[in-house]
Amino acid sequence: MTIKDHPQDQLAAQPIGYWSREAATLVIGGLRAALAEENLTQPHWWTLNHIAGTPGTWTRATLTAKLTPFDDQNTDFETVYADLAARGWLTETDGRLTLTESGEAGRLRARDRNAEVHARMREGIDDATYAATIDTLRRLVANLGGDGDLPV
Repeated sequence: MTIKDHPQDQLAAQPIGYWSREAATLVIGGLRAALAEENLTQPHWWTLNHIAGTPGTWTRATLTAKLTPFDDQNTDFETVYADLAARGWLTETDGRLTLTESGEAGRLRARDRNAEVHARMREGIDDATYAATIDTLRRLVANLGGDGDLPV
């Protein structure tokens, strides 16, 4: 990939709204396309990762409450849980959610697909530049009254 260099004053005059929206559209679209190869949505992915991170601690209600603020698709999380259970990827014991071996295998396949998107996205961008970009964006968010803290 080749990208044309521009002087700093031209770059500084660019509209952040355009570039941040364009980046978000392409990043989210790339991740969603990679997940779709596993017949997953982003809410499926979030669900799998949260449950894998702390198996047996999430209930449907607590996980739904945690994930809903990140959802821009009006997801019915009960449908997500039912789908993962029907695939044999998710079990529920005493109201607590756990991934099965098949669920963990699917999560790992999806993780690898997402990693390919992230690697493509980060081509030619070192860690310091990427971190500076994230810090700039979170400061813009905070300056405009949003939450500039990192999501937990």
